[in-house]
Amino acid sequence: MRHDEIEEMRTLPLFVGVASTHVESMLRASFLQRFPAHVELAREGDPADFLHVIIDGQIEMYSAYRDRETTISVIGPGHSFIVAAVILDRVYLKSARALLPSRVLLIPAEAVRRSFGEDAAFSRALALELAGAYRSVVRELKNQKLRSSLERLANWVLTHDGESGGTGRFELPFDKKVLASRLGMAPEVLSRSIAALIPYGVKVSGRAVEISDMGALTGLAHPSPTIDGTVS
Repeated sequence: MRHDEIEEMRTLPLFVGVASTHVESMLRASFLQRFPAHVELAREGDPADFLHVIIDGQIEMYSAYRDRETTISVIGPGHSFIVAAVILDRVYLKSARALLPSRVLLIPAEAVRRSFGEDAAFSRALALELAGAYRSVVRELKNQKLRSSLERLANWVLTHDGESGGTGRFELPFDKKVLASRLGMAPEVLSRSIAALIPYGVKVSGRAVEISDMGALTGLAHPSPTIDGTVS
């Protein structure tokens, strides 16, 4: 990496409070790479050679089995993947690909494990990443098991509207095929669910979403703080 890139990477939350010698050692061995959309960054079953830290862009975490594929999550700047595989020196349990042009820091797994064992601040940062990921998995499991397809979509619309400023208008951040997989439903089920939201004041035209009756949508969604992330 160039000197200016190294200086930029030093400011990542992952390195807050970490000894400068450990940060320097990891960054000197790392790569800062740009990936175009749709490029695969990590493949399920491969050894975990790098800890990936998203600097810019959007990454889809997904998994495949036989002829089926599902989106596990979509993550953005500031998030790392796949931390558990790197720390345990195991293979990746999921794959990753860029949904948008992305800039990603690749830190060699061996350097990560060495600093994890030697620097308490770095260990804490990774522990927080793992804890956050675990709680996200529990929330998603509850979302999938306790809600219908329509309820999952309604809650996703409410959550994403809040994340987009709460104006009642936003653009889908990825295509509908990815959204369907992210919500655990077939594309045709998503289409029917979108149509079923019309009586609740939600209109979807292309990638544009407009909410005209927030009360009706909230009544349908019945958001829960322990599922939808308002409880940390």
